[in-house]
Amino acid sequence: MISFDGTFYRITDPEFEMTIPAWEGYEPDTADEADVTITFRDGSRRYATFMTLDVVRRIMDKDARTGECLGGRYFWCSDLIIVRDAGFEGMAAAIRDLVSSGGIEGACGLLAPLDEVE
Repeated sequence: MISFDGTFYRITDPEFEMTIPAWEGYEPDTADEADVTITFRDGSRRYATFMTLDVVRRIMDKDARTGECLGGRYFWCSDLIIVRDAGFEGMAAAIRDLVSSGGIEGACGLLAPLDEVE
């Protein structure tokens, strides 16, 4: 289930909640990139950046024009998960699969629990 509080989209799952900042022009069905905080039921949190291949291609093409990253010859982003299709549902499905396969620890960086952030 996707909810919106005016600042963040929240995707609630039985095992986790994904919090996604509301970027101008990005909607749940069409967002082709997102920065996501994943909070698990035990309070642990992880971070991921989602992008489609088209977003990566646009960034590399821009870098080729500006000269960044050796003229667009490489791209990197920490905690990156590339999804084939745009939309928050596909991003949530990827997290579900990473949780069930045990890959979440390698794919997403660990964040401090909320009570340690303040």
